[in-house]
Amino acid sequence: MDETLQRDLMALDKQYVVQTYKRLPVTLVRGEGTKVWDANDKEYLDFLGGIAVVSLGHCHPDVVAAIERQARTLMLTSNYFYTEPQTKLAQLLCEASGMDRAFFCNSGAEAVEGCVKLARKWGKEKREGAYEIIVAEGAFHGRTITAITAGGTEKYRAPFTPLVEGFVRVPFDDIDAIKQATSTKTVAVLIEPVQGEAGVIVPADEYLPALRRWCDEAGILMILDEVQSGMGRTGKMFAYQHYGIEPDVIAVAKGLGSGFPIGAFLTKEHCASLGFGEHGTTFGGGPLACEVGYTVTKYMLDHDIPAQAARSGEYMERKLQSLADRHEIVTEVRGKGLFLAIELDRPVSEEILAQCLEAGLIVNNVKPTALRMVPPLTVSEEEIDRAMEILDAVLAGLDSGPPK
Repeated sequence: MDETLQRDLMALDKQYVVQTYKRLPVTLVRGEGTKVWDANDKEYLDFLGGIAVVSLGHCHPDVVAAIERQARTLMLTSNYFYTEPQTKLAQLLCEASGMDRAFFCNSGAEAVEGCVKLARKWGKEKREGAYEIIVAEGAFHGRTITAITAGGTEKYRAPFTPLVEGFVRVPFDDIDAIKQATSTKTVAVLIEPVQGEAGVIVPADEYLPALRRWCDEAGILMILDEVQSGMGRTGKMFAYQHYGIEPDVIAVAKGLGSGFPIGAFLTKEHCASLGFGEHGTTFGGGPLACEVGYTVTKYMLDHDIPAQAARSGEYMERKLQSLADRHEIVTEVRGKGLFLAIELDRPVSEEILAQCLEAGLIVNNVKPTALRMVPPLTVSEEEIDRAMEILDAVLAGLDSGPPK
């Protein structure tokens, strides 16, 4: 694609597409594994992965085969009928997570919405009408009205007031704050095990176990948003499995389809409160999406992809720490598995992103002082090495003094 065609495409986008995205000046046309190519056949290492979505890499052959096979058989009926892909995926996810039931939807935000509805219905039945949900500052749960209300970013909420009532916000990784916020109106606590949009913030090891104990003591639900941290991303199938506990409800999406849109919430039997007609979806749980989700989940389990992500994440974290040791601009490396970020000493993440892109590496300026990296879980050490070489060179140009 020459520059004229690229400019024409950008002009058409500006004319016809709702302008809610700040796009990078690149037109991507194909992908394979950890790599993508633009319209000029320039190759990039993709350490954004659709924002932690392309869990098995771009166009994984098993995923492509599942799409082709199911598309020729049955793509969509409705949820008035049984289908094999939905049932077998529900069983597989419940067995892998320790949950009892699954509801399928199309996205992470929809999964969170379902969790909120389930909790409120449960509160009517089990806690004398309690409906408030404790959430965390810095959280991100999606872009629907309910999800942005539950989220912790004011700029996402401010344009859309009045918002949904019933959310109480406390600092993340502060169990005492949750205890103080709990009242007779409280029905649940909803948090991310690792905060993604806040810059990959990992809580203290005792936080989730302490939260589980408090929810049990207070008689409220523990809901985890595993949309970004789940499906092997942190080195376990689900992030809570690092801590020897189980929540009451979880939301999943992103890596579940490895590029194909599918989401779900999974619940324990004791709080599976939604009955006939109380929740539904036209597209969610369709045979095509569920066959893809089943293929991805089974591949992860059969090939122990979470353990591979743990090993690759440790390797990449060491490489990032080496960069931090050499470059004064990097003040912290944090994350878990292949869910990683670096903190910067000044707001230059957008500049770093642009320079990395020019050099053939896609990363994410999750906030002005932080870069997030969430490559496919199948990324190789050689690809990590190349990505770190590119990032090293970019950081070297931004250091204000000699290397450390």
